[in-house]
Amino acid sequence: MAQVIDKPQRNLLGKIIIKSDILVKTGLHIGGGAENLDIGGLDKSVIRDPITLQPYLPGSSMKGKLRSLLERMLNKPLNRSGGSGTYRYESDDTEDGYSDVQGNLVKFEGAKHCELSRVFGSTGKDCWIEKTVADSQQLDYKQTKTIEGKEYAKIKGRNYSARLIVRDAHLKADSAQRLQNIDTGLYMTEWKFENGIDRVTSAANPRQVERIPAGSVFEFEIVYTVEDETQVEKDLENIAIALKILEDDALGGHGSRGYGKINFTNFNIKYRTLDFYRQAITKKQDDKFLLDNIDNTDNLLERFQDVKGLLNPKQN
Repeated sequence: MAQVIDKPQRNLLGKIIIKSDILVKTGLHIGGGAENLDIGGLDKSVIRDPITLQPYLPGSSMKGKLRSLLERMLNKPLNRSGGSGTYRYESDDTEDGYSDVQGNLVKFEGAKHCELSRVFGSTGKDCWIEKTVADSQQLDYKQTKTIEGKEYAKIKGRNYSARLIVRDAHLKADSAQRLQNIDTGLYMTEWKFENGIDRVTSAANPRQVERIPAGSVFEFEIVYTVEDETQVEKDLENIAIALKILEDDALGGHGSRGYGKINFTNFNIKYRTLDFYRQAITKKQDDKFLLDNIDNTDNLLERFQDVKGLLNPKQN
């Protein structure tokens, strides 16, 4: 006989919207499909908007880069194969457990409280969690084993959707106008001619890479879903630090050769509670929880106490 159980939704308490500009400091390449195979043509083209043909920065590329930087900052274990002998970190389930990595066990944090997975999301995979937890949540399993003195059950790991949305970044209007006026032989971009030299034979291997020129400015937006008030401050802090690390790293390809240095400028942060959305039908929206005039990531980190104040405006 079927049981009547309670399966609640994850909380939705509001949205924190962070906007800024991305200033490209050195030529940047995020690849699209090859345009042609002509002799003398581009070896690597940039990704472009199919309607405007303007270059843009995909949200997936930026989100992946921020995730990888935060993964290293938090010193997460490498428990998931990424192919070609590489590994990455993933929460195999929403609860704490162990990953099976080529016959060895690697401990992971459950996505519900892992500082990385709860922000960027995770994909589940067969793993081991405590049997008492599996039983209490009525999870199916067929195998059990003792790990470090506790009984664990092998389950099909569950996915956990991301709290963070990273939008595609498109050119600001004035920056697009400037790029339309440059004459490089390419539309709004530049050629970068390189020549790889074989260290043994000295044979040349020329290549031509398309880049977004230094000085280009893009509109950046990320949206964080507030689900747990006790975790918001740490999540925002980690996001802010990851943005700062990215400035000292590289976005896109060929970063070790000088490509992809960027700066975040002109931050604007809003916190929209559920009341804001409920009042939208009466057109009484109130964006009073607004923090702007944050010049750069250094200023953002310095004013982080002000950012925290968005979460508890009655205390300010």
